[in-house]
Amino acid sequence: MAEDLPAEANFLGLARGLSDPETAGVIVLQAPLEAASSYGAGSALGPAAIIAASQQVEFYDCVLGFEPVQACGGIATLPALPVEFLPGSGAEAGEAFSTRLAEAAGNWLDRGKLVVTLGGEHTAVVGAVRAHAERFEDLTVVQLDAHSDLREEYEGNPWNHACALRRVLDFHDHAVQVGIRSEEAGEATTARERRVTTFYAHAIWRQAEAGDDWVAGVVDSTRQRVYVTLDADVFDPSLVPATGTPEPGGLTWQQVDRLLQRLCAEREVVGFDVSELAPIEGTVVSQFTLAKLIYRLIGYRFRKGC
Repeated sequence: MAEDLPAEANFLGLARGLSDPETAGVIVLQAPLEAASSYGAGSALGPAAIIAASQQVEFYDCVLGFEPVQACGGIATLPALPVEFLPGSGAEAGEAFSTRLAEAAGNWLDRGKLVVTLGGEHTAVVGAVRAHAERFEDLTVVQLDAHSDLREEYEGNPWNHACALRRVLDFHDHAVQVGIRSEEAGEATTARERRVTTFYAHAIWRQAEAGDDWVAGVVDSTRQRVYVTLDADVFDPSLVPATGTPEPGGLTWQQVDRLLQRLCAEREVVGFDVSELAPIEGTVVSQFTLAKLIYRLIGYRFRKGC
C-alpha cells in the first residue's frame, strides 16, 4: 500500500478522503531528478514547489463550472521517488531513474489510474512516457517546450535535459512538438528524419495574429491517444520565469489552455507530466501557474462527455 502523506504534502492539500490511492482516479508521482542542469539550477525543487502552491488553488474551477477533484474521484500524491542512491552520475543515473519511474508509473496505469508526473529536469520524466507508450497503442507524445530536446547527447551525457525527446524516440515513433523556439541545426535534421511534426512558437504567433486556427493543426497531427509532456519553459518567461533555460517569445496561458482543452475534447489524453520548474526565492507565480494548469488539465480530462 502507498504511504499515507499528510494533507500538507498532497496536491491541493487534500485530506485522506480525497487522496487515497486506492480510490482516487489520479495519481501524482514526483520525480525530482536533477543531474545535468546546464544553465539555471533548482529543478529538483520543482515538484515540491508545485505541490505547495497547489494548496492555494480553489477546488472549484469557474471556467469548467465544477470541481475536478470530485469529478475524478480524488487525487493521490505519492512520496517522491528517491534520487540519493542512484548509481554513478550522468547517463548511468538518468537511465536507472528512468527504469525506476517506468515501473512506478506502470503499476498505477495497470490499475486504471491517470498518472501525472512532476519532474525535475525534463529527462527525469522519460520513464513515465515509456510506461504509457508500452501500454497505449495509437499514441502521440505531444511535447510542449521551448527547446527541441533532440540532441543525441549534450556535454557528453545522453541523459542531459537537452536530450529528453531524443530519449523518447529511442522507444517511440510518433511525436509532435509545440512552442519550440530554440534548437541547433542537427536537431532540425533529426526532426525531419524521424518525422517529428514541429509547431514553432514564431509560426504559432503569426497564425494567431492572422486569425488562423493553429490549435486545429496541432490536434489534427496527433493520433487518437495523446500523452502530454510539458516543459515549464514553453510559457513565455514573463508568465513563468522560474525555469533553468528561459526563452523569450513563448506561449501564453490562454494558448496552452486552449490547446489542452481541444486535445481532451477531440483525443484521449492518457497521461501527462510537467517538468523544469526551478523555483525563484521570493515569488510563487511560476509554481502557482503550473499547479493551476495541472488542475485545469485534470478537469478537462474528466469533464463529462470527454
